[in-house]
This record gives sequence, structure tokens and C-alpha cells, in this order.
Amino acid sequence: MSNESLREQVTAEVRRRSDELLAVSHDIWGHPELCFEERHAHALLTAALERGGFTVERGAFGLETAFMASAGAADAAGPTLAVICEYDALPEIGHACGHNIIAAAGLGAGLAAATVVDELGGRLVVIGTPAEEGGGGKAIMAERGAFDGLDVAMMVHPADADLDSFWAIAVHQLRCEFTGRAAHAAAAPDKGRNALDAAVLAYVNIAALRQHIAPHERLHGIFTHGGDKPNVVPHRASQHWYVRSATGETLEALRPRVVAAIEAGALATGCSVELVWDDHPYDDLLANRVLDGLYATNASATGRSVASRDTAPDFLGSTDMGNVSHLVPSIHPMIKAAPSGVAIHTADFAIHAGGEMGDHAVIDGAIALARTLVDLWAAPALVAEAKAELAAGGGGPIPTRAPANP
Repeated sequence: MSNESLREQVTAEVRRRSDELLAVSHDIWGHPELCFEERHAHALLTAALERGGFTVERGAFGLETAFMASAGAADAAGPTLAVICEYDALPEIGHACGHNIIAAAGLGAGLAAATVVDELGGRLVVIGTPAEEGGGGKAIMAERGAFDGLDVAMMVHPADADLDSFWAIAVHQLRCEFTGRAAHAAAAPDKGRNALDAAVLAYVNIAALRQHIAPHERLHGIFTHGGDKPNVVPHRASQHWYVRSATGETLEALRPRVVAAIEAGALATGCSVELVWDDHPYDDLLANRVLDGLYATNASATGRSVASRDTAPDFLGSTDMGNVSHLVPSIHPMIKAAPSGVAIHTADFAIHAGGEMGDHAVIDGAIALARTLVDLWAAPALVAEAKAELAAGGGGPIPTRAPANP
């Protein structure tokens, strides 16, 4: 059978399963679950894969809500290709990042591609990766060997535009615990040392630092504790920060400046501060032009026109798929699932993720991924090219000397 016939076969299989895939998407959307708590989504996806003939390992790599599903002969001569599913949500605003779409599109691509994997002599794995929204599920799984032996990894992420990739920069989370001395705020304020003041000064210091960081860098944080009662000088305050930069190397240079700003707030108020950096920082995403081009071509079969990430310099974010992209040739294209200008991580985007545009993204994303899988199994030389590109540094992170936005 010709490659085009096989591409059409997997396209037809996705469309045949469209009701099932949209039901999965809506079910996950209607049951938003936070990092490492995605039990409903885990059960839903693994059951669907098992019905589709996959061998499924639940609770994979020591994570309760991770999974690994495989199809194709274990000793297949062709490439081992992976489709990645995400399915965690955000506090308060649910699937405002559209992970229900990622999960259902990944499921659809896997189920469709499994119908041709033996004919093409390859191997397919669908990997469920929990806790992308700050928990670093893929980073943990990478440390435990989840991506060893893979030739290519791919997923598709909803957005307000169709892009072959996006500028995913490195991020490291920081938690700060300020300690002062409690006192009665009216009767003996001089006896106290105000931890909230220390945290406020640290926040102001970082606000000043923002004026003097590179265009590809971002600093944002919240107060997670600010005292217990107004008439008691706060003896404890805490913050949670995201520190972002283009690459791991530039992030390393930014971190000491952030630390100095925070410690200065503690010093000025006579307080102390404990800084705890997260164990699983996210790497920048290395694009792969070989794979991005294949995806863009296959997405065009659904009527979509996929632009280069170079046309969207303002579209910045971070993902633990970045960690995967440093290990194996990877793609992380964006698929339009909301009107232009509706940003992810907003309540408005969550509505579209569970609506008509989100539904179209599920089906079109599954088709584009499944057709790309066919192309790679049919032409292993493309896999070799993608690997060579990664070995040479990949498609590259965002330029560290990017001009400021006009």
C-alpha cells in the first residue's frame, strides 16, 4: 500500500472515531484535575487505549497518574515513535490550557496509527505525562528512563493560532519563606520584625529588576502567605516565583540576580529568608525543522495553514516537553482552538477548549500527528535527519539577543 493510502487510512480512522475522541475530550474537560491528581483522565485514557489493542502499563515510572501504552512488535526493525498526552488542569480555571485537547488528540493519533504500525514495521508508544502545569511530570519521567530508546516524540498543543512550534523558554520555580518575629502590632510594634514587609520589599525589588532583564526573560510570582491577623506583626510570609530565561545557561545567570533582590528585602527588615528551588526545572524547547515541516504539511491536509513560530515572537511560555526535546527529536506544534487573541491560561480559553473550536482541534490534531507517524515509519531516513538536527543543536531556542517587542 502506498504512503498516501496509509495516510488516508489513518485519517479515516480518526474520523471514524471522532465521537469517541470528542467524548473523551469533553469528559476530561468536565473533570479538571490538578498536578499528579489526574486519576479520572488516567483511567479514561488507559481504558480507551486498552480497548484499541494497546498493551498498557498504568502508574508507569513510579507516578500514579502516568502511563505507557505500546503497539507494534517489540523487535520491530523500524523506528519507535511516541505520542505524548497531557491531561492536568489549572486551579480555578480548569482546562484553560486545553490539555483535554492534547489528551484526546494524542489518543486519536495513537489509535489510528496503531492500525498501520505492523504493516510499516515500526513501534508505537503513547505516553501519559501528568503534571505539566508546574509539576514537571516529564522531567521526573525522563530521569526514570521514560524516553530512553525513543526515536521521535510528538504532541500537539492548543492555542489561538496554528504554529509549527513555539518559543518555549527555560523556567525554574522558586519558593521563598520569610521569617521575622511576631509582636502586638499596636502595643509593641518595636518588638516585631515584619516578615510581610520583607516579602513586599522583595517583590518591589524584583519589579525593579524586571526593567533590566533581557527581552526573552520573565519574572512573575505570587504571595502564598502574608500573615495571620492584622494586629499581629507577621512572623511568616511566603512567595512562589517563576524565573524564566531563553536557555538553561541564561537562566543560570539570571538566578543570582533574583536571589539578591529577595535577600535584600529580608536584610532591610531584619528578617531571614529561606529559598528553595524546585527539583525539576524545565528546559527550553529545541525545535526540529525536519519534524516541524512534516507536521505542517500533514496539518494542511485538514485545511489548516501552519505558520512558523518565527512569525509569533511574542508567544512565549515554558513546558516540560522542553526536557524531552533535549533527549529525543521532538515536536510541540500549536493548533488553533480559540479565536485569535484569546490567550491560554484564561477562563475564555477554557470555554473554547471544551467547545466547537476545541473539538475541531482534537480531530485535526489527531489526523496531523497520525499522518506524521506514517511518514516517519515509511521513511526512516527522515528520522535520521531529525536526529542529526538534534545532535547539531536542534532548531534552536529563542535568540538570546532578541530585539525588544516594537
